[in-house]
Amino acid sequence: MKTNSLKRKITILDTDIGDDIDDTWALAMALKSPELDLRMVSTAYQDTEYRGRIVAKFLKIAGRTDVAVALGPQDYEKPENKRQMNWVKDYDLKSYGGKVFSNGIDAMIEFIMAAEETVTIICIGPGTNIAAALEKEPRIAEKCFFAGMHGSIHWSHRKENKVIPEYNVVSDISAAQKIFEANWKDIIITPLDTCGRIKLKGNLYESIREADDIVLKTLIENYEIWSGKKDMTESSILFDTVAVHLAYSREFLSIKDMNIGVDKKGYTVIDETAKACQFAIEWTDMDGYENYLVKRLLSPTVNKKGES
Repeated sequence: MKTNSLKRKITILDTDIGDDIDDTWALAMALKSPELDLRMVSTAYQDTEYRGRIVAKFLKIAGRTDVAVALGPQDYEKPENKRQMNWVKDYDLKSYGGKVFSNGIDAMIEFIMAAEETVTIICIGPGTNIAAALEKEPRIAEKCFFAGMHGSIHWSHRKENKVIPEYNVVSDISAAQKIFEANWKDIIITPLDTCGRIKLKGNLYESIREADDIVLKTLIENYEIWSGKKDMTESSILFDTVAVHLAYSREFLSIKDMNIGVDKKGYTVIDETAKACQFAIEWTDMDGYENYLVKRLLSPTVNKKGES
């Protein structure tokens, strides 16, 4: 066993896992990152219990039932996209073996307020949970470093490459506004401008698909269920992995302080009256990041002590 000597960042991953598969890739990456001391995964938006089952089953397979699963508020009124349901249709959260909090907002607040160190929040879904926590206890912002996947500043991931109201923002506009206005200890965001370009192809993807690693086998199993196809030759766009990377590194990216607000339609717009945030606005070495991402995913899963 190799012990990691890095100062690890106490981390909460807030995710809408179970829609786009990139959240599952991001969870795998977080579990492979010795820089992160993952303590809690909170599930946000729509059917958070379904999302919690994916998280719990994945963590259990990875041998990380020390990580708490915190369920955000359920919202069954909005349309749902449960493309990984076949993977968890017979999985019972009670079998997890670790802590499962039915009131994820209170659990998140209690954890952050009790922490003696800065807590890193990686938000890779709509900001519903984070906004609810801020509303209930605004002081959490001053204790947290926020790394998020939000917005579209100059362009998007679509072929026409126009600015769009990005999904995580437009799905809960008021929540995004609260996040952008909060007094975070520090904040950094990857918009679609950067994260919307990451996709593993060819030998890079093949090395993940063929890896003899239980976490990566589980990841690919979910990817095939999600896509409805076997023997994929490339990944989908891996937006959320960039937010995980930014939680501990600025390598490969150009970071710029920008005053960005969220308008009523869910667009992220330059607004000099808005708070300044750090934005990963463009790549300095995108190929370097994709190679790094594969190397990171192929590395051993770390345990709660940071050992691999």
